[in-house]
Amino acid sequence: MKSTDADRTAEHRWDATGDPGETQGVRSVQRAIDILGLLTETQPAISVGEIVRATGLAKTTVIRIVQTLEQNGLLWSTAKGYMAGPSLWRWAHLARGSWELPPETKELMRGLAQRQRETVNLYVARDIYRVCVAQQESPQPLRHVVHVGDELPLWAGASSKILLRNSDPSHLARVAKSSPYGPDYIDSLRAQIDDAVAQGFAFSHGERETGLSAVAVPVVGRTGSVIAALSLSGPTVRFPDERITEFVAALGEVAGHMTERGFDHPFRM
Repeated sequence: MKSTDADRTAEHRWDATGDPGETQGVRSVQRAIDILGLLTETQPAISVGEIVRATGLAKTTVIRIVQTLEQNGLLWSTAKGYMAGPSLWRWAHLARGSWELPPETKELMRGLAQRQRETVNLYVARDIYRVCVAQQESPQPLRHVVHVGDELPLWAGASSKILLRNSDPSHLARVAKSSPYGPDYIDSLRAQIDDAVAQGFAFSHGERETGLSAVAVPVVGRTGSVIAALSLSGPTVRFPDERITEFVAALGEVAGHMTERGFDHPFRM
């Protein structure tokens, strides 16, 4: 299906703020991001035809976006299709330098995983999601693994209860609305957050995935606000009440060291 001048004119609309062309510009950026998002470890290269099928966009639109991405080094043409371009490598190094934890913090998390034999995750909040920014895997064969960079919903999980501590009512309402339980879930969320504040930690059993449990504590920045949640997670069978008490103490010790080291960059959101 070819795009016509009329089609392109129709796409050029005023957005909700009254700025001409903003909608088209944002749409183009989102389409480019969606195309880059099709590249994965299992699919490191993708053809124009595959992009068309995956996105539903017109072939002419895909070609135009792909050519722009290639010109800027974000895609690279090969015999097997388009792969990630060299500019992404530069940006990846920049992101790594900005987000990578200090060696001493990584060592603290590594030691915690080895002692408690469960997976250690560090999460920060982003809109209605929590993002894993660091992880140390459990040494046990059966373990919980979330990849660094993964986004998980804020409506569930021990870390979410910690990260939502300072949420305003409108944000909390959006989080509740994104849950499977709908807007009315906000009352339950508030109760869980209040419990986490009172106890100084949060735990969850099977809230997001059946058979998965987690315990989390806050990591506090220089200003005293919660900037991250540090958690231990694994199979529910390994998280009885007596172990949760042990996990909380171990997590609190590491989170305290992180706070003492001025751990607040770049995780202030």
